[in-house]
Amino acid sequence: MKKLPFALAGLVFLMPSTAQAQVRLSINLGLPVAPPLVQVQPGIQVVEGFGEEVFFSAGWYWCRRPDGWYRAASPRAPFGWVDARRVPGALVRMPVGRYRNWHHDMRPGAMRPGDRRPEVRHEERRHQP
Repeated sequence: MKKLPFALAGLVFLMPSTAQAQVRLSINLGLPVAPPLVQVQPGIQVVEGFGEEVFFSAGWYWCRRPDGWYRAASPRAPFGWVDARRVPGALVRMPVGRYRNWHHDMRPGAMRPGDRRPEVRHEERRHQP
């Protein structure tokens, strides 16, 4: 009878258990402690002059990458991956790449450094005698 509790305890350890794995994706952007922000629409600001689009909205810093959205509570904190359903709709609708290297004197649709200007063809005028 004394062997029964030990046998049951051994069976508990031998039973398969369900393993739970949790993967957290995060990125570090190297933002300054207080990055300069420029308002690009009501409730949405972008980090000025940064090589990636980093927005500030709804109390969070947001970064869009090809694999999804990341957010952080402060600019120096790691940005954690966020399910797309948790991203503010106004951010999702922002044109991809438009606010990369954005500066306060730029306006939506303006040419940015490095943008190619459309070719303008000038017709040759012929002088008629």
